[in-house]
Formats: sequence, C-alpha cells, structure tokens
Amino acid sequence: MNMKMTMRLLVTLLFVLTSQSLMAVTLPKAAAVPGGIAIVPLGIESASAPIVKFNDKRVMVAPDPEQKNHWLAIAGIPLSAEKGKHQLVVETNPAQKLVSFEVKDKKYKTQHITIKNKRKVNPNEQDLKRIKEEKQEIVASLAQWSDSDALNTKFVIPVKGRLSSPFGLRRYFNKQPRKPHSGIDIAAPEGTPIVSPADGVVITTGEYFFNGNTVFIDHGQGLVTMYCHMSKIKVKPGDPVKQGQSIGAIGKTGRVTGPHLHWAVSMNDVRVDPGLFFDNLKKVATAK
Repeated sequence: MNMKMTMRLLVTLLFVLTSQSLMAVTLPKAAAVPGGIAIVPLGIESASAPIVKFNDKRVMVAPDPEQKNHWLAIAGIPLSAEKGKHQLVVETNPAQKLVSFEVKDKKYKTQHITIKNKRKVNPNEQDLKRIKEEKQEIVASLAQWSDSDALNTKFVIPVKGRLSSPFGLRRYFNKQPRKPHSGIDIAAPEGTPIVSPADGVVITTGEYFFNGNTVFIDHGQGLVTMYCHMSKIKVKPGDPVKQGQSIGAIGKTGRVTGPHLHWAVSMNDVRVDPGLFFDNLKKVATAK
C-alpha cells in the first residue's frame, strides 16, 4: 500500500470517527419554556458523567462537544413550571452543586373538543376505578430510568400525516376544562404503520380507558416515548426496537374523535414538546 492510499484511508477513518462522535451528541433543540427542554452546561470537569436531578428526578446528561470531560444537562421542563430561575442539583464529591437556569414564559392556544361518548369525559364509578388502576402503570412507565451511554435523541417521525393537535393546548372537552395537551396528535388513515423514532426497549403495552391501545418505549436516561389510540400493537414488553421499526398501527381506540396517533415524549418524567426533536416537525410529518 503506497503512502497516498494510506493517507486517504487515515483521513476516511478520521472522518468516520468524527461523524460518530458528533452523532453521539446530537441533542434536541433547547427551549427553556414550560413544556420545553433546558440544555445547561454544568461547569464541572469529570471523566465520567455526573448525576443530575431536577425536581428530584434524574436528568439526562451528555458530553459537552465544546470542552473535553465537561457535561451538559438536558432537562425537561414541566408545563406547570413558572417563569423565573430554576435549579439543577449536581451530585459532586463531597458536596452537591446547584446550577441555575432561567425559564421564560410561553402561552399556548386553547382547543375545544366535542366527545360523543360522554363517559370519556365524565366516567362512571366503575370507569374511575379502572382509570385509577391504569394510572399507576402509566405513571410508572413514563418515569422509567435506565442508564445508557448512547443518546437516542436523533428522532425520525413515528408516522406521517396531518398535525391535528399541537403540544401544550389548553383543552376543553364538551366545554369542561382538562389538563393541557401533553403530546402531539398526527391524523392518518386507520392501519397506517407507526414506527419507533429511535432505538429503545418496550417498557409495557396496554389497552387503557382514555389512551386506548398504547405502547411505551424506553430510549435511555429518562427519555420515554408513548403511543396511544393504536388499532394494533406489534411489540411486547421487553422487546428491543430499532429506529424505524414498526410497533403497530394508527387506530381510534380510547378517547378520540377519529383515527390518529397521540405521541408523547417524556424526559425526567416530564412531558416535553416532540417538535424539539426535529428541525421542522410539520415538514417532516407531512413530507411525501
């Protein structure tokens, strides 16, 4: 092998390694607002990732691409968060360090929806018992934490279709106020395949009163995605899934007005805007 070919191979190898390194730190867009994501430099030097908490919940940590052995916290901000200063708790030896960041205000639009099945708005006593039991499983799934060196935050869209309800809407069902919309709705024909946006492991699946047929996927470091109202589920708890792998199909189970996917993204047990994982969510969702 001559010198020119050797140099070419070395340059190619360097390019591949650099590309993989950059991919490893591909992060969602920062938006320090209620329902957004704060990306906060921790200002400490460590060969290993520190443990960081926000509101007593573990927070995703990634290498800072600008400084070797420095770290970034990627924290989901609750929709209920108030404007002003908030603090991360960084576990250091021997004491804790507090790192502050600022949350700005954001106003979300209001949406009024008419539900024909009145029990889906005002459940009866038997329904409420079922809802209470299901809530425990849903809450536990969304709060899942698994240690992972890989950051699976470079998403593909789980299904293409019309964005029928954006994230954060202040919702009224049959003129009655309910919690803000904690995901996005993508309308598509019943049976349209739904795929996993990134590699992960299925936490659980179920058929729930409000959510219908639902899948939860763990992508590591507190990043969990939820898929609701499905017509069919093609995975089971414990299954590893690859980015782009089919996990089921669009349906209209649970509390719906038509076939669609309700897709929620959770970080540190906080529902955040899925649009922050794309440069242009609408363009990606509706592209042919």
